[in-house]
Amino acid sequence: MKIRALAFDTGGTILDWHSGVCGAFQRVGQRYAISLDWHAVTNDYRRLAMQGIVGQLQPAFNMDHVHRSALDEVLARHGLKEFDAQDRQQIFQAWHQLSAWPDFPAALARIRQKLPAVSFTMLPLSLVLDVSRKNHLDWDAVISCEMIGVYKPHPQAYLKTAQWLNLAPSEILMVACHNFDLNAARSCGFRTAFVRRPSEWGPQGPPDPTPHADCDLVVDGFAALTDALGL
Repeated sequence: MKIRALAFDTGGTILDWHSGVCGAFQRVGQRYAISLDWHAVTNDYRRLAMQGIVGQLQPAFNMDHVHRSALDEVLARHGLKEFDAQDRQQIFQAWHQLSAWPDFPAALARIRQKLPAVSFTMLPLSLVLDVSRKNHLDWDAVISCEMIGVYKPHPQAYLKTAQWLNLAPSEILMVACHNFDLNAARSCGFRTAFVRRPSEWGPQGPPDPTPHADCDLVVDGFAALTDALGL
């Protein structure tokens, strides 16, 4: 497998969105003495947001806008209309303050000694900049679907990324914990690596945990990925 660059899904593969956003819901709920299954609320929120952005073509909005509008909808669904504008901003801002999974920063540094590593994400550029600085993630580049104007899993997002990297798709290893992303990348000629993130959706577990049989690599974490690549 001749790989000249790695492209990483970022939202769930690199960032622990569930813990960060769920914690924000819990902190606001405590102020109102509200006890709910905040894990379920968080996952509803995530599903709504993904429905609003996946596959979009030239939208007049980015994922920040979708996170903010989906938040109002999920709060209404769960009877949380007492959350005021300040509360909602606190929850929304949690997306820009997410922590990376603990096994990623050291692996990223190790990978970059030999190969370029790119964040290829549906998240907006400003969010990736914020979380990358917080977690000391030094990317060779950040390619947001916001910049392309086409959102995964549309083929144009993957093909434009390969074009911008001046590489054939077969020279890029797409790394993700989501089959929909890897399947789309593979259909465009990318090589694919499935990294298991069993805690991505909190106690509920991920909705699609079984890697597709056509993945080139399947690993349990990023140290195992670097080992498998001989880096």
